[in-house]
Amino acid sequence: MSCLWSYRLSRPFTCAALTNHSRLVSHPPHLINWVRTQGGFVHPSLHLSSVSSFGFGLVASAAIPRGSLLIGLPPHLPLTLTDAPSSSSSSSSVFSHLVPEELWAMKLGLKLLQERAKAGSFWWPYIGNLPETYSVPIFFQGEDIKNLQYAPLLYQVNKRCRFLLEFDKQLKHAVTNLKPMDHPFASQDVDASSLGWAMAAVSSRAFRLHGKKLDGGNRENVPMMLPLIDMCNHSFSPNAKIVQDVDTKDSKMLDIEQNDALELNYGCLSNDFFLLDYGFVIPGNPYDSVELKYDGALLDAASIAAGVSSPCFSSPASWQREILSALNLDGKAPVLKVTLGGPELVEGRLLAALRVLQTEDAETVRKHDLSTLESFSAEAPLGVPNEVSVLRTVIALCVIVLEHFPTKIMEDEALLKEGVSSCSELAIKFRIQKKSTIVNVMTEMSKRVKNLLSNQSATAS
Repeated sequence: MSCLWSYRLSRPFTCAALTNHSRLVSHPPHLINWVRTQGGFVHPSLHLSSVSSFGFGLVASAAIPRGSLLIGLPPHLPLTLTDAPSSSSSSSSVFSHLVPEELWAMKLGLKLLQERAKAGSFWWPYIGNLPETYSVPIFFQGEDIKNLQYAPLLYQVNKRCRFLLEFDKQLKHAVTNLKPMDHPFASQDVDASSLGWAMAAVSSRAFRLHGKKLDGGNRENVPMMLPLIDMCNHSFSPNAKIVQDVDTKDSKMLDIEQNDALELNYGCLSNDFFLLDYGFVIPGNPYDSVELKYDGALLDAASIAAGVSSPCFSSPASWQREILSALNLDGKAPVLKVTLGGPELVEGRLLAALRVLQTEDAETVRKHDLSTLESFSAEAPLGVPNEVSVLRTVIALCVIVLEHFPTKIMEDEALLKEGVSSCSELAIKFRIQKKSTIVNVMTEMSKRVKNLLSNQSATAS
């Protein structure tokens, strides 16, 4: 048992883009045994195994009945910013104030790096089983980042890269004159690459669960790494779920057959988040969407292309501007980011704006509340001609968005067949899904136009 606690990482902090599924050390400690020796529970039918392209995961060696407890962790096993079995304080936490709140994974990543560097770390049996490399875009080569072809994600990737480079400098300056015994990372050199590894490890594996009680009885939202439970891969139709009690964090499941991999739902997220934080892309993701800016000139161009005469998106009437302000698309500090795709197909605010700005009948518009105007559940609230114009404008807008991609779907698919690097493959698959999302919106809008005109024709006859 002592060898588990005294094992120290002998290699320097490094990371690069994913090339294989190797773990941090070639022969890591037995993670399941460690959880059990620490008072945790692991179902006897569970074991770790390579799971297709996802790397290592938890697999059932025999069928497990619905509702069975799979894994139970005692309170001291999750790795958090505050909890520590040892008496030493987390000196890495003094640097947390340099990390913006939106990059919470880096805050916990500092704790992870400190434990990775520490000789005899309590969490070494867990850390030694972490992947050596990650496939998130911050480790892509420049050309592969460009291959994403999607400005919102490019912005996020570049923002994270800039932060890591700057944070690297700040940390180096902060630890320059520290004594070895005071160094938070055991005198190991921490650079942008190792910081990126830690941030990727946390963003792809941590869960945000309930922490201590706050005033009023609510519990704070605490990011924590759950050893073994975080080996479950993602599915929108999971066979397991996390159930948190006051003192335990565990995973309960539905039916699992022999040789099934355990799967959790990481969240109803777009491919932007899955690639940026987890390093994978989901084909046919029903929650994927495409961001664009609400812009009057752009919508005028789309309306003209759709055959709508005299569009007024660039110069709305005063009553229309009032509604745009209520939609937060005009006025002080408007939120101009809108989306196409996802469960809504057309973001409600954009749909309402299109409906309102393609009619001159203020009286009819005021008969409906915003929720009605924002939803497709109310079929043609401002009349069939208005709705057809709106849908055709959306189709034209989709065409314009597609034209901004440098390549077409068929060209992307041809590149994949030729064979590319793993990072290039991820970038190409990502942009294919974005284009496919737009094509799906066009298809659905075309169906709605056809149905509306068909129903109108049937009513007239």
